[in-house]
Amino acid sequence: MMMIAEDGTPGMKDTRNVTREGAPVLTAATLGLAVYGVYSVGLGAVDAFRSPGLDWWADAALAVFGLLLLMASVLVRLRIPGGLALAISALAALQALSLHNDMHFYGDILVAPQVVRGVIAAGLAASAYFGARAESRTPSV
Repeated sequence: MMMIAEDGTPGMKDTRNVTREGAPVLTAATLGLAVYGVYSVGLGAVDAFRSPGLDWWADAALAVFGLLLLMASVLVRLRIPGGLALAISALAALQALSLHNDMHFYGDILVAPQVVRGVIAAGLAASAYFGARAESRTPSV
């Protein structure tokens, strides 16, 4: 047994099993959400200084929704109620903004990249949900 305080309060009952069963899936989903958020913030920042780029509000929205997704990824990992809903809403907003950006960049909506982006977003949300569910069901020893 590991002690974390001088008064003998136990920190962990079993130091051999630090991560629980759902932790790797939840961690992977969290990292995926965080990378997607950082990518969106970076894309908005780079496009803001590009000459024939998007409207200023689209660049700002990319940055805001990317930061929202980054913050939500932390809440998802901590299993805070509403964290996954916040992440899903940020993913949906980024998907809608991507449709708008396609019209500006290409003059048409490119279906294949939109489907891939949607599948990635759905996969991240599903893995976060099932990873958190598996972690909450695993008893802490």
